[in-house]
Amino acid sequence: MRMLIAGAGIGGLAAALHLHAAGLSPELVEAARRCEPLGVGINLLPAAVDELVRLGLGDELASLGVPVAEMAHFDRHGNLIWREPREGQYSIHRGELQMMLLRAVQDRLGADAVRFGCSVEDFTAGPLTVLCRERDSGREVTLSADVLVGADGLHSAVRRRLHPGEGEPLTNGIMMWRGISRGRPLRTGPTVAVYGCNARAKLVVYPISRPDGGLVQLNWVAEARGPVRAPGRSQDDVRADLAACFESWSLPGLDVAALFAAAPEVLELPMTDRDPLATWGSGPVTLLGDAAHPMFPIGSNGASQAILDARALATALSRAGDPEEGLRAYEAERLPLANGVVAACRAMPADRILSLVADRAPDGFSDVTGVLTADELATVSAAYRHTSHSAAATG
Repeated sequence: MRMLIAGAGIGGLAAALHLHAAGLSPELVEAARRCEPLGVGINLLPAAVDELVRLGLGDELASLGVPVAEMAHFDRHGNLIWREPREGQYSIHRGELQMMLLRAVQDRLGADAVRFGCSVEDFTAGPLTVLCRERDSGREVTLSADVLVGADGLHSAVRRRLHPGEGEPLTNGIMMWRGISRGRPLRTGPTVAVYGCNARAKLVVYPISRPDGGLVQLNWVAEARGPVRAPGRSQDDVRADLAACFESWSLPGLDVAALFAAAPEVLELPMTDRDPLATWGSGPVTLLGDAAHPMFPIGSNGASQAILDARALATALSRAGDPEEGLRAYEAERLPLANGVVAACRAMPADRILSLVADRAPDGFSDVTGVLTADELATVSAAYRHTSHSAAATG
């Protein structure tokens, strides 16, 4: 069976490793000329970590990532609202995770397993023929395959071919700014700290490196409601908008303005997803990861869901009598679960409670039990069970 994976991101590389472990030999094409450790930090949920351990990557993941000790929510003044211990979850630089997976793919499948600088543009079925284009030369390359897996991200060419007329990704009115800054840990132990709420402005901060001289690399995500900014703006303009959204913030133990200023680069993008699909693929073609189910970054699900897709795809194909039967079995397992996570992330149930705190105690509080009832506090834990710990999230 000849398998072609479009995209060598986290999902595509994880799929290649799981397929290889199942006795299959996939090939990958990637539009980028090379793979570099780009991006910012992400969190991997325990179920995704388990899959990487299953691939024999547990020790390397542990050396690169930071095990998360707890998740904690605070109001915009730094007063504690809720906290919960975490086990089996890792924070890691996205680029380092991708490079780790690439090394494993090249070690196990061969140095030329990924064809860089080559993007999938179209395909025809019966028999499956995939049209690619070399980025540097512009030359068209036609590849034959038995299976095509579109793991080519939010703007997937494979998805566009399968579901024409879908349009651009959907925004929800929230702008995000991302960066990495060197600073002191916020609390004792590795904590994912969340300040504020999406109804106004929100800041998420967590370490993605172990202490070095008392300092760590702090990954941060700032969110605020507002119009979508045009892409390609200057860093001065991006930083000015970010500073204006958080200029009145004062947090104990954290200089927000200094945190933003310390980042070598600030990334700016709207929060986006797409409407869930009733079907992902057809015939010998399917989708995986963000190409299949892009979702709001709530509950650390994006990369984790792609890794879970990868394992399910390999299992279904290895058990099936023919490729198309395997693809449909994979979709039957993963599509309803992933769509459930998309819906849960859209609902933002935890933020509804955090907004109540901002409404009831805009100037802060000394004891959250005077602001929220026990049932309302319990809703925060329940919300994360829906987005991070439910069957929908763990597969």
